[in-house]
Amino acid sequence: MKKASLLIIILTLVYSCNKEVTIDFVEQQIETSQSAEISIVYPKAEGTDDIANRINTSIQNYIVKQINFSEDSQTKGSIDDAVAKFNYEFTSFKNEFPNDAQQWEAFIDGEVTYRSPEIISIAINSYLDTGGAHGNTTVRFFNFDPQTGKLLTKKELISNTEKLSKLIEHTLINEVKLKSDNEPVEDLFFGKDFQLPESLGYSEEGLIILYNPYEIASYAQGIIEFTIPFEEVNSFLNRS
Repeated sequence: MKKASLLIIILTLVYSCNKEVTIDFVEQQIETSQSAEISIVYPKAEGTDDIANRINTSIQNYIVKQINFSEDSQTKGSIDDAVAKFNYEFTSFKNEFPNDAQQWEAFIDGEVTYRSPEIISIAINSYLDTGGAHGNTTVRFFNFDPQTGKLLTKKELISNTEKLSKLIEHTLINEVKLKSDNEPVEDLFFGKDFQLPESLGYSEEGLIILYNPYEIASYAQGIIEFTIPFEEVNSFLNRS
């Protein structure tokens, strides 16, 4: 019996060693001014292959979709392919409208903002200008399970949506008042009830709350961002 127990322990240890999860990140950079002005910096996961591949696929698909802005936008293909397509579309537009074509720009900057045994949080800031009145800036957070590489949804991150929403709503109203010189906050969500941002992020300081311009009423200038310390939100989260 003792021999059998010892064998089980040894097999468990061997299995655990074989299943050890190791994920690191290296910075990837693509820059070109061959046609359009393009700069892409993002973290690439390395280590346990299946986990790293899941993380990298999510990040790559998002970057490709940001650059391939047309209605038939696809997430298939590499980032290099997307860069080549962006340059081709700009060159074609410039050849067709030589007097109207402004310089196109695509700037994407990604970084790991938080790591723990429970979560890896990555922020990607995208700026795209294809000759309109102004460029568009979007920030998106990606939260991954370090043990699987799975992209976590808000529902999987939050344990108590009602209480977290009330805390964020209260803080948000104060933030907007500060940015609008204490003007009344009206119709913050275009006549709808309070809404959580499309994505939540993590940092060493706490939970990052960020609303992109298209998520919030027009009077709120630019991106609305603030951080709530973990001690205030941990009881409402599944992971931290």
